[in-house]
Amino acid sequence: MLLSDLGADVIKVENPLTNGDDTRSWAPPGATSLPSTKFPSWVSPEEKKRWESLPDESAYFLSVNRGKRSLTLDFKSPESKEVMRRLIQSADVVIENYLPGKLDKMGLGYEQVKAIKEDVVYASLTGYGQTGPYANAPGYDVIIAADAGFFHITGYPDRPGIKCGVAITDLTTGLYVHGAILASLLGRTKTGKGVHIDSSLFDSQIASLANVGSSYLVAGKEGGRHGTAHPSIVPYQVFPTQDSFLMVGAGNDGQFRLLADTLGHPDLASASGRYATNGARVANREELIPLLSGLFSQQPNAYWLQRLEGRLPIAPIRNIQQTFEHPQAVARGIVSEMEHPRIGNLKVVSPAVVYGQGRMPLTRPPPVLGQHSYEVLQELGYSDGEMEGMEKAVGFVPRPPVAA
Repeated sequence: MLLSDLGADVIKVENPLTNGDDTRSWAPPGATSLPSTKFPSWVSPEEKKRWESLPDESAYFLSVNRGKRSLTLDFKSPESKEVMRRLIQSADVVIENYLPGKLDKMGLGYEQVKAIKEDVVYASLTGYGQTGPYANAPGYDVIIAADAGFFHITGYPDRPGIKCGVAITDLTTGLYVHGAILASLLGRTKTGKGVHIDSSLFDSQIASLANVGSSYLVAGKEGGRHGTAHPSIVPYQVFPTQDSFLMVGAGNDGQFRLLADTLGHPDLASASGRYATNGARVANREELIPLLSGLFSQQPNAYWLQRLEGRLPIAPIRNIQQTFEHPQAVARGIVSEMEHPRIGNLKVVSPAVVYGQGRMPLTRPPPVLGQHSYEVLQELGYSDGEMEGMEKAVGFVPRPPVAA
């Protein structure tokens, strides 16, 4: 999706025998399909009938599949090998997430693809990587999060480790691979050579341990769970107020002095006191945090925000509705709207980065299963007559769009 946001033509190859990408079925919630009479005029009667038989488009699938075209293809069909050969010949990048060796058996491993397209950038995303004793172990986000340290440092010290609210290991891996693909394409312009990118959830998660991992490697300090607090900065955590909660981050001594003054206790930051420096505050955390909590709880959120917002890193804990209604989110155009052929108006989160005068335009809504099979095959040189005999390869007989 990130590559498509930058203008890449991304073709998503899905299995027609299993209703495609697993996340299509990860519902509820989902977006209710329009009645077939409301489908765009270019959708053929045959396609309308097929679309009606599909389950609702899941919110999960819709969140990460904009900009892509969907081609359904059964890899077990002999015709599929020729389709894939033509796709590879026309492609700059091939991205796959099968267990190591699985695609080699299908004739689509890196060396086999390289023989078709010598300068291909071939990105493999797996749970544990292409090598090592765990290479063939399946890897899901939460499994890797547990196995690579994340659960150990997430949650409260007196409770078991917990998962993040989103699949953060999956997301960070996608971000790492996105950068690796762009770097490989840039490198290819200089060397003329492609590369096999070996990325894994396991490696990405360990890299994402950041300062916690560094603390262990540099000083042998084991990580732990601190709730919303920070192991090396105090105060840097959630505090209860009279009516809610606030996240407060006093990242340096000057900010702590400002906080102490606002709380009405400048003595807490006295140069001769026990909390004057961050090191002292970390050492005396068990005494300081209850004092600050008692002071914050004397007034409601609005009181503290009025006095500290814009002067000290501080924020209320917003729910998802409040997040999308945040004045900054509205001002930044954080929500975009697209017309989806099966569900109508669709709201999506805008690309996260602004370039020059604005964000990159969104070109395509998330695809209906197999929506682009006909046009992709046509681009690959297949005639209508050839496509008529490809039911086993693509799962249904593609038909040309109806003229609007």
